[in-house]
Amino acid sequence: MEPWSLNTLLICFGGGILGTALGGLLSFVFCSFTIFAGCALVLAGGSDFVLLQVGLGPVFGPHAGGFASGLAAVTYAVSVKKNLEKPALGLGAKDILSPLMGTSWDVLLVGGIVAVVGHVLLQVLTAIPIVKMFDCIALSLVLTTLAARLLFQKEMPWGSSESIKECGYLGYKCQWIPWMNVPSKQIVFGFGVGLFSGALAMGTKSILDPMAAAGKISAAGAFVVPLIMCFSIAGFSLIALALGTLTIDLQGEIQKVPVWHCQSILAALAYLYFGSILAAGIVGICAAFMQDLTARLFWNHGSNHVDPPACAIAVGTLILNLVHTAIS
Repeated sequence: MEPWSLNTLLICFGGGILGTALGGLLSFVFCSFTIFAGCALVLAGGSDFVLLQVGLGPVFGPHAGGFASGLAAVTYAVSVKKNLEKPALGLGAKDILSPLMGTSWDVLLVGGIVAVVGHVLLQVLTAIPIVKMFDCIALSLVLTTLAARLLFQKEMPWGSSESIKECGYLGYKCQWIPWMNVPSKQIVFGFGVGLFSGALAMGTKSILDPMAAAGKISAAGAFVVPLIMCFSIAGFSLIALALGTLTIDLQGEIQKVPVWHCQSILAALAYLYFGSILAAGIVGICAAFMQDLTARLFWNHGSNHVDPPACAIAVGTLILNLVHTAIS
């Protein structure tokens, strides 16, 4: 798919409208399912179109309709239009749970525009030599949500000075997913996820490398599937978070599912670079702490959702790329 064609931009715009109507989290769950389906097609010897152009590309990638559009649009709906009447769990513009179909046409329009902006931004970022060492899909997502914070809420990336004063910038009084951000849990869970993701990367790589060498699948598909497969499973598992909120008042524990796609993708990248399951486990631990840190930097004190896993994926990928380059 030609990235600058009119058709591509129109498709991206349509995906952004759909993603906004679904809401941030459900659109990401759908995106994750599409990525998994794309991985399955490549593993079966098929085309990488669903994986690279739909799940990770302009049709419904996380930087476009598959997450970013819903995040920016809910910021607009809450802060400008003020027509999201009952944000889930009182989250305000941090509400990634509520579909936005019940708001207004211009909220949907904002989502479509943001999807196109995210797609264009991705093309620009990947063309810059140093910047392209980040995960540019994640970086594009972070930048569009920070832009929405500035444009619609007149708020800086670090958020509210009142919240920082009350909680401390890196303090534990205000925090994202508190049931997960306990150091002992982060170490054990991060290590387990890292091992699991490394194992999937190892297994799928062993299947796909010979297929790519024989010309049965693309080289891009052979690299991306081991990298992203566990990420897609982790993203799809977040459907439990969306559905759990329906009964949160009756069964408070049902919402407390882990958020683990950051650990998954960084651990898989570590395995692909270093060929070590142990390295994948260690990176899984580091990724758990990194997403917690980025939550404290950009989510805890802000008024909209700047995604901590995306922040950590962007920076973590840069670190792994630099280490890999240094030792290669």
